[in-house]
Amino acid sequence: MQDEDVLAEFRASKALLEGHFLLSSGRHSAHYLQCARVLMDPMRASRLAAALAAKLPRELRKELTKVVAPAMGGVIIGHEMGRALGLEAVFVERPTGTFELRRGFTIEPGEKVLMVEDVVTTGLSSREAIKAVQEAGGEVIAEAALVDRSGGSVDLGVPFYPLIAINFPTYAENELPPELAATPAVKPGSRANP
Repeated sequence: MQDEDVLAEFRASKALLEGHFLLSSGRHSAHYLQCARVLMDPMRASRLAAALAAKLPRELRKELTKVVAPAMGGVIIGHEMGRALGLEAVFVERPTGTFELRRGFTIEPGEKVLMVEDVVTTGLSSREAIKAVQEAGGEVIAEAALVDRSGGSVDLGVPFYPLIAINFPTYAENELPPELAATPAVKPGSRANP
């Protein structure tokens, strides 16, 4: 799947939003990718996951034993990546603010894990989820995501395989352009903002 094919999937599902958004990273943007919309069609989610799985090096795919995704945003794409790779897929969640395994999910000591996200901007959620996997005894050996919004600058401590890089400008609160500053920000993400 080429970049234009991926963007066509986002456009077809009306997943590319315009306005004033406060991202889970705390930064502001005039654009937001609502991955939940692109993933609400099971066939589309399956196509995107298959394309993302195909981006992983063959040697890496052979090492993997489990897929883990952070809730909420990563749950659907994590599940679909599990299907595409033929692996169990579980998720970590934040019932008290820190990612942890729940619902009877386990990770065996030394298990080789692929972390899967929908969108990576600063990598904060990914790093927190990776830490939870390590604390459970697993080893995250790579991360995959539908979208890299970091401008290629994110360091997750493991190899990172995005399906597509989409780089809309983001702004700190004190550097908003006038058109954004003039409108209230909407918080579309799944994580409470700082």
